[in-house]
Amino acid sequence: MASDLSGKRIIVTGAATGIGRATTLRVSASGAKVAAFDINDADGAATISDVNESGGDARYWHVDVRDETAVAGAVAAAEVWLGGVDVLIHIAGVLQGAAVELDEFPEDIWDTVLDINLRGSFTICKYVTAVMKKYGSGVIILTASGAGVTGGSSSLAYGSSKGGVHGLSLVMESHLEKYNIRVNDVMPGSVDTPLKVANVQDMHEAGGKKGSLEEKISALVSPDDVSKVYAFLASDDASMIRGSVRTR
Repeated sequence: MASDLSGKRIIVTGAATGIGRATTLRVSASGAKVAAFDINDADGAATISDVNESGGDARYWHVDVRDETAVAGAVAAAEVWLGGVDVLIHIAGVLQGAAVELDEFPEDIWDTVLDINLRGSFTICKYVTAVMKKYGSGVIILTASGAGVTGGSSSLAYGSSKGGVHGLSLVMESHLEKYNIRVNDVMPGSVDTPLKVANVQDMHEAGGKKGSLEEKISALVSPDDVSKVYAFLASDDASMIRGSVRTR
């Protein structure tokens, strides 16, 4: 049974491609009004077009989650357009530095990944929380990973950043419960997204091209299937769920 999100006002980050696109389409089809954030303007426009052509209601903002001024402005504008914010689904992130050894790891890649994945999560949550507190309720769904939480990662920076996002969600849960704001994090597995496909290709090269690259990519799961988890967590049916949800 599809999640009922009728009347929900939702911000989705990373909405242009992959899990973010699939989630934007799904929550819209389930009745939500959606403010879509990304830096990929061409694919973001395509996502919005697909939503609106299907009878949904969505609008796009160019938002780099590293830019606090841009985040603050976009959240404020989205609040006005949506009429409030009920749910934040934060999916935007990057994976860089796969298969690079620790003693060779470039600091600029480390900084970029941590800034986008961890600091970006903090920044978007900071401004969305301020909005939700005014309305006395809300749901925040962050995107962590098994990398850095239940196991290792092909990238030292990625695993560290996602471990940080998981930790942020745990700390936020206890801080925001008194405001009737529920916090969850999703830990997607190996999903067929541009980010993961590029990672599979990088690891295939680093591993000496052993095995079939096509089979490795075909083994990835559909982002549409994972989007069902985000849509459920955004719904009132998930009000009893606490903590993290792992997917394939």
